[in-house]
Amino acid sequence: MQTPRVYWLTGASSGIGRELARGLATAGHRVYVSARNTDALATLVADYPGQLVALPCDVSDDLAMQSVFNSLPEAQRPQQLDGLILSAGTCEYVDLPELDMASFRRVADVNFFGVVNACKVALPLLQAAAQKSAGRKPEIVGICSMSVLTGFPRAEAYGATKAAMGYFLNALRCDVQATIDVTVVYPGFVTTPMTATNDFPMPFCISATEAASHILARLGRGKRSISFPWQLDLLLRLASLLPGLWYGVLMKKISRQHKKSGSTPQGRPAP
Repeated sequence: MQTPRVYWLTGASSGIGRELARGLATAGHRVYVSARNTDALATLVADYPGQLVALPCDVSDDLAMQSVFNSLPEAQRPQQLDGLILSAGTCEYVDLPELDMASFRRVADVNFFGVVNACKVALPLLQAAAQKSAGRKPEIVGICSMSVLTGFPRAEAYGATKAAMGYFLNALRCDVQATIDVTVVYPGFVTTPMTATNDFPMPFCISATEAASHILARLGRGKRSISFPWQLDLLLRLASLLPGLWYGVLMKKISRQHKKSGSTPQGRPAP
């Protein structure tokens, strides 16, 4: 039996975040679960009384995030955190020729600035846990994306903000690794509400439960990165080494821009 730990999990109302919350609660941990959907959080918390604490918030709201834990009764506010899991994310695809600046900002506010906001709040609590523990380090785990490995059609906003998130967490590791572990997770296609409207094939797609299992099995090991499924990871890493083939041949065939030349393939955004 694992020693119970205290986590804060963003993006807990659906998808990978929801399954992570369930897995952590089942393992006996206490988890502050955050999302904007208060009804979904209430349903989730009701299934695990005493293990999950609802902490509704919008990670993109800079001001509200500064005092996010103050919304709880004083007795419920954490004095330290053993882990921060950053699962909140959003995706809006780009349809050229227009680059919708409002869309880019919405995606960046959640995928990048939302991560910075949560880390700003959590870092003092993680450091407090590090000072009291002589064993396992506190950890920050960020759910990034394999889309950062190479470019995908229509994923300019999503991929760019996930790349920024990944770089931020890797740079943060340089500054806190003596006391806090930082892990960046690179999932491929996962069946979630966010991918439910995708109208294109999603190779090697796995369920949110499978994705959460990959992550949960590797918590506390001090890993710098976690990637799954391995088949898609291998394919995209090869693509990044063969840019002429990826961009010059494959992406030309699936980009919607080639409708202008008589071709009608469906654009495929990133995992």
